[in-house]
Amino acid sequence: MAVATTTASGLQIKTSKPCFSSSSSSSSSSSMMVLKASVDSKPTKLSSSSNISSAPSSMQPLFRTSSSSRSSLKFVTKAMSEGVLPGLPIDLRGKRAFIAGVADDNGYGWAIAKSLAAAGAEILVGTWVPALNIFENSLRRGKFDESRVLPDGSLMEITKTYPLDAVYDSLEDVPEDVKTNKRYAGSSKWTVKEVAESVKQDFGTIDILVHSLANGPEVSKPLLETSRSGYLAAISASSYSYVSLLKHFIPIMNPGGAAISLTYIASERIIPGYGGGMSSAKAALESDTRVLAFEAGRRSKIRVNTISAGPLGSRAAKAIGFIDKMINYSLENAPIQKELSADEVGNAAAFLVSPLASAITGTVIYVDNGLNAMGVAVDSPVFGDLGIPKDN
Repeated sequence: MAVATTTASGLQIKTSKPCFSSSSSSSSSSSMMVLKASVDSKPTKLSSSSNISSAPSSMQPLFRTSSSSRSSLKFVTKAMSEGVLPGLPIDLRGKRAFIAGVADDNGYGWAIAKSLAAAGAEILVGTWVPALNIFENSLRRGKFDESRVLPDGSLMEITKTYPLDAVYDSLEDVPEDVKTNKRYAGSSKWTVKEVAESVKQDFGTIDILVHSLANGPEVSKPLLETSRSGYLAAISASSYSYVSLLKHFIPIMNPGGAAISLTYIASERIIPGYGGGMSSAKAALESDTRVLAFEAGRRSKIRVNTISAGPLGSRAAKAIGFIDKMINYSLENAPIQKELSADEVGNAAAFLVSPLASAITGTVIYVDNGLNAMGVAVDSPVFGDLGIPKDN
């Protein structure tokens, strides 16, 4: 879906009220105007004293005024096409997104879904099988209605929810004890391959793939105390799952589509307490993002990026045990002293999957109030006499 451009049909260019200095007030009645023009390749004459340049790259209106009024006259131009916000809107109308890892209404996955929906995308979600019933019941009973409100006042609609366990690529990979586990009873076709096949059968294609899931069964253990199975489990659920999702969904993704995942600064810096191989999994995720960007780009014209998000007090993050400390640390030490909002990550995701980011792939985008840029903790007493500005 192309964004609004200066070549859109029905484009209107109008001027807001011009601002005049006291010396030019006498000429205001003759200078104020509303311009409406259908944009084409030819210049459109509006009057003997004003015209719109035919240069398609800029379409800047040229107002011819006397030298005395030119310095005081300020026109603010707005380009608007019917049904599209002015400026550079993120327009995802006609796009379909599959978001893996939405199980409640307070995590980054939910926020990304809302931002994509606000931009016009159709939303499909994949929910961890043991959490599926609770999620669907809460959605059906209206428990998420307050969280579903979009900027225009409407409610985000989720077209379909799929059971998903991204640890398993196909049914043949699922151990018998998982197949017979009561938490999986009543659900079927929940491996990555099966979900991709189901989405293809139901909708044909998608345009956007979001990986918003991670798990480390031994995350609370230091790396030196992490078992091999715990380490590999973290890698499997948190990084290889992105590879698997792309492997099985790329065949049903439209060219020009985009995929994003979520990472964390522990991939690059030491975060004591973020153990169990999770830091290693995030580092692998970022490395894989670069390789996947090349392979998916060359094979299918799909862009692949990841967002390094700051700490958020979601239900999943609270399992780590020290998320509140990380939020407070960020408040004290980040360049921008405010608590990170899930919506800020969602909006960054909407930009990354939109045509506005058509040349961005293989990158890590930091959405963390700038904490990643810091080399020291400025709340340390040793920096107390430097006079560093702080928000109290």
